[in-house]
Amino acid sequence: MTTHATPAPPEVKARQRAVWALGDYPEVADRVIPALGPVLVEACGVGPGDRVLDVAAGSGNASLPAARAGADVTASDLTPELLEAGRARAAAAGLDLLWDVADAEELPYPDATFDVVMSCVGVMFAPVHEAAAAELLRVCRPGGCIGVLAWTPDGFVGRLLAALRPWAPPPPPGAQPPPLWGSEDHVRALLGDGVGDVRAGRHDLVVDTFATPEEFRRFFVECYGPTAAVHRSVAGDPEQRAALDAALDDLARDADEGNGRMCWEYLLLTATRA
Repeated sequence: MTTHATPAPPEVKARQRAVWALGDYPEVADRVIPALGPVLVEACGVGPGDRVLDVAAGSGNASLPAARAGADVTASDLTPELLEAGRARAAAAGLDLLWDVADAEELPYPDATFDVVMSCVGVMFAPVHEAAAAELLRVCRPGGCIGVLAWTPDGFVGRLLAALRPWAPPPPPGAQPPPLWGSEDHVRALLGDGVGDVRAGRHDLVVDTFATPEEFRRFFVECYGPTAAVHRSVAGDPEQRAALDAALDDLARDADEGNGRMCWEYLLLTATRA
């Protein structure tokens, strides 16, 4: 594990923040992936009184279930707009959480602060994986749990991100593809001897929200930051926009197992801080 990796520069973080503020990611979390947060919380064994940090928490897909389990939860994310949505959801549910604007590669917490450090399809988007992994380890107490749920490279969302690549700006120097966090070997290498008792498995999220490929594409162009950003970049070029739309439709059509049912593969990995 690289423990002294340099975080991505501020201009890269500003671009990331802008991407995730586009669209309506809280609607994606509520409509498409609401089951994932509780899965991660259960795998981490979160219970009453646990000090929990949710890294790249978004609007609280895992933070809110952790709070419902009785934990003392801090939800951190780079994008203030997502935290505001999470704060409103928590208030409506009568849940008390802390909501901190924070960079996954430079977390503003002392060493060994938390009993559980987790991330649900969030930390995977930090550009410098080694820096983010080192921070997960640093803020987790010895004997605590680190839990990560991430889309796999060859699963649906991994293929979606690959499909966007021809129209997306080139990644900044040193950035690594987000779906690598969905590779068990990659995450084991990132955490290295900082953890023990690693438990990992691939699972499928069944998504039957979209009746047609076109419905999927319209929703993700409107709501999912990475898709929205790329689509806006070609908005003035009808030929490129049509090509992008066709690629998204084809992706959803290929994944359709019948009647709009898709399976989106993810890696669930938990480990004990050494």
